[in-house]
Amino acid sequence: MIWTAGIAIFAQTIFVKHLTIVVPEGQNNLSSIVGAYKIFSRANEYWEKIGKKALFKIELAGISKRVEFYDGLFTVNPQTHITSIKKTHLIIIPSLNHNYEKAVSGNKLLIEWLDNQYKNGAEIASICTGAFLLASSGLLDGKTCSTHWSAAEDFRKMFPKVHLETDHLITDEKGIYTNGGAYSFLNLIIYLVEKYFDRQTAIYCSKVFQIEMDRDRQSAFIIFKGQKLHGDEMVKKAQDYIETNLAEKISMEYLSSKFAVGRRNFDRRFIKATGNTPVEYSQRVKIESAKKALESSRKTVNEVMYEVGYSDVKAFREVFRRITGMSPLEYRSRYNKEALIN
Repeated sequence: MIWTAGIAIFAQTIFVKHLTIVVPEGQNNLSSIVGAYKIFSRANEYWEKIGKKALFKIELAGISKRVEFYDGLFTVNPQTHITSIKKTHLIIIPSLNHNYEKAVSGNKLLIEWLDNQYKNGAEIASICTGAFLLASSGLLDGKTCSTHWSAAEDFRKMFPKVHLETDHLITDEKGIYTNGGAYSFLNLIIYLVEKYFDRQTAIYCSKVFQIEMDRDRQSAFIIFKGQKLHGDEMVKKAQDYIETNLAEKISMEYLSSKFAVGRRNFDRRFIKATGNTPVEYSQRVKIESAKKALESSRKTVNEVMYEVGYSDVKAFREVFRRITGMSPLEYRSRYNKEALIN
């Protein structure tokens, strides 16, 4: 096997690998199960078409014979029980519903199985909030992980040992893959197709399913909502002050003295409560306001910049790009077609 830029290029296929798409109890995202199944099946078909053997045997596995979705509107009947699979090479965990603690408690057998399979050489990919199941196994401790940005607060509370990076669309570390939210799982599946099959197969699948390749960030989709369920009243007051004085250039020395707290202690408490430094928090609040203005108004970039307390165009653009992954003009062109027409 030859590795180039993190992508496995197989000189020849010696045996068929096993791909397990798990169907957890109490989860309701059917699309990530069907999408993974269809894309990997098409990749297999493509290899057979060009004279190679199918790379994967694909099976849906669960801990019950029938799992309902959307109040029984759809059902999935896993082909096999997870305990009947002694050896698999790649496992895909679909996204979960929003009751993460219930999902974890209802899938303990599956979580234990994931841990055992990884230790037996399997690689594991979690889709969106499927990261909650993966993290419950302990396999993500000390590793970098992504999930849907809206679930970040819950995830950090439940799994403080995991390095959550919601900016990342895909993470790849020691045979464990995670991805951001919703339909960005398609990018993860294409990434895995390239890694296990080859670049040409990934390109083929991206064209068939019309998936944009090589996306690596979900920054532009994040809606920043400050963490306020922390119980530190001083920090809450500081957050409120930042959010209600967007047009001001707020000095953190002034802010800490305003609440009669030393700067070092102020920073420490702020980071512990929100996960951001006071400066980062202020920047994110300002950029979130700028994003909304660029989405819904005809204001120029400069007008928006001044409204959120920036006077240096270069500094504003740099912070905006760092947080969203694109320039203010690029952001407006993507999300405000009316502003472009008029």
